[in-house]
Amino acid sequence: MNHIARIALVGDRSDAIRSHARVPRLLEALRVREGLDLDAYWIPTQDADQAMDGFDAIWVLPGSPYRSETGVLTAIRTAREGGIPFLGTCGGFQHALLEFARNVCGSTRAGHAENDPETAEADAVVVPLACSLVGHEGFVTVTRGSRAGHLLGTGRTQARYHCNYGPNPRYLDVLREHGLAFTGTDESGDIRIAELPAHPYFLATLFQPELDGDGTRAHPLIAGLAAAAVDHARTR
Repeated sequence: MNHIARIALVGDRSDAIRSHARVPRLLEALRVREGLDLDAYWIPTQDADQAMDGFDAIWVLPGSPYRSETGVLTAIRTAREGGIPFLGTCGGFQHALLEFARNVCGSTRAGHAENDPETAEADAVVVPLACSLVGHEGFVTVTRGSRAGHLLGTGRTQARYHCNYGPNPRYLDVLREHGLAFTGTDESGDIRIAELPAHPYFLATLFQPELDGDGTRAHPLIAGLAAAAVDHARTR
């Protein structure tokens, strides 16, 4: 039996955001090439705090600062606590770290410097990058044995970015101590992939895998989300 999985695309949809425009082609490529049918729904961030029921996967897409930080964090928490397959890219990566800091690490004052520039440096989970990654391409080294490494089938992958913010190095040990694994770093050793090993599928990347290639074949991390969503649909 072919199961059609429902996926929530969380973000403030805009044709001006290249990654948003890529999504329909990637979903079609997954259907044609992988036989994975996804029934996708765009969820504006201001609706994400009350519209997340019944989905088999949640993908928080780029486009920060989002209209609703609360909505994005609620969507991520729903996926994390409910065992729902999750992918966060660019802004989704940043907010996955923020949600984890607040709701798992208990850091109630944890903040995102883009959303709230007045956040104290000691409380900022996400901070301005020393050098902008807008339009940058580079390589990411992936931890052997990690979910990302398994999906990619290689210890090194090319990455495309479009961001000005990233994780605060001062916060990484706190996140690690509570179970978040960092499984990808760039050439400078800076964190670029995070995952929850005990979760069915919880991955976040500062880079944008949806920009990989020409859009006719889904990146392995996106294909992995789709496969996990179909598996989730079988049990729903």
